[in-house]
Amino acid sequence: MYFGSDNTGPVHPAVMEALVAANTGFTGSYGADPLMDQARNQLRDIFDAPQAEVFLVATGTAANCLGLACHCPPTHTIFCSPTAHIHEDECNAPEFYTSGAKLTLVGPDDKISPQALTRAIEAEGNRFPHGPARGPLSLTQATERGQIYTLDEIRALTAVAKSHDLSVHMDGARFGNALVALGCTPAEMTWRAGVDVLSFGGTKNGCMGVEAVILFDPARATEFQLRRKRGAHLFSKHRYLSAQMVAYLADDLWLTTAKQANDNMARLAAGLRKIPSVAFDYEPAVNMAFLTIPSALAKRLKAEGTAFNIMQGSPDTDDAVTIRLVTDWSIAAADIDRFLALAAG
Repeated sequence: MYFGSDNTGPVHPAVMEALVAANTGFTGSYGADPLMDQARNQLRDIFDAPQAEVFLVATGTAANCLGLACHCPPTHTIFCSPTAHIHEDECNAPEFYTSGAKLTLVGPDDKISPQALTRAIEAEGNRFPHGPARGPLSLTQATERGQIYTLDEIRALTAVAKSHDLSVHMDGARFGNALVALGCTPAEMTWRAGVDVLSFGGTKNGCMGVEAVILFDPARATEFQLRRKRGAHLFSKHRYLSAQMVAYLADDLWLTTAKQANDNMARLAAGLRKIPSVAFDYEPAVNMAFLTIPSALAKRLKAEGTAFNIMQGSPDTDDAVTIRLVTDWSIAAADIDRFLALAAG
C-alpha cells in the first residue's frame, strides 16, 4: 500500500525490456545513437512540432533548470507558483543553473491566476538597475497539489507573459497525467497555447530515469547543449536514456500508464469520499490527492504499513494532519481497496 510518491513504483516491463535490448554491441555516445534519433522524431510527431529540438536528461530538476536557464539570464527573475517544484524541491538549482536569477512567487496557491501574474510582473522590472529584470513564467502541469490548468487558463497566462515579452516554461513532470485528464493533444497544451519550452516527464510514469526537454524555439538548442554539458547532465552512454524514451512513447505507453495512475486515484478518491472524517483539500484531477484526516487515523494507517507523506501537522501533537496520497500506474486495485478498508475501519 504505497501512496507516498509515483517515484516509488517499478519500471514498466516494456521500458526495462528496451534497456536490456539496448545493452548489446556498440553505438554512438553523447546522444549520437540511432535510438535518440528515433526518440526525437517520436516526440516531434507527438507534439506536431517538426522544428522542435529535443534533448534528454535523467532528472526533472535538470530538465527544469537547464530549460529555464536558456530563457533566463542571471539578472532576471522567474515567475512561478509558491508550490512549484523549482521553488520547494530543487534546492536552489534554478538559481544555480541560471547563475543567480531569482524566483518571484506568484499568488498564494498552486495555480497562478492571470490577475496575480500581471501584478507580479508589473511589480518587477521597474527598479532598473537595482532590481531584477522580468524573466520567464514557469507553469506546473499538473500542479504540485494535483490540480490542472485548463487550456483556456494556460492561454490566458501565456498571453499575460507574451504581452510583456516573456517566454513560458512548463514543468511537465506529470504531463501525461494532465493530458489524459484534459483529453487534449500535446500541441494544444503546449506550443499552440504559448509554451516555449517543456520538461516532459517520464520517470514518474513508468521509466527508470529519463526526462525530455522540448524546445519549441529551435534557436535555443545550441545554448541548451552547452549548458547541459557544462552542468554535467550529458550522458556518455546516452543510449540508455534514449531506449527508455523510445519504449515510453511506443504504442502510446506513456498515455496508458498515465491513465492507469489517474484511474487508480479515482478509485481511491471515490472510496475516501465515503469516510466522514476525511476531507479533500483539493479535488484530485490527476493521480495525487491532499487530505485532512484525524491524527488517530494517520497513526493507525501508518501502523498497518501504509506509505504516505504527512505534509502538515504532527500525529503526536495535532488533532488533524494533512497528508498526500499519490498513485502510480502499477498499484493493484486490491491494495487500494485494502487501504480503504483500513481507513474506514
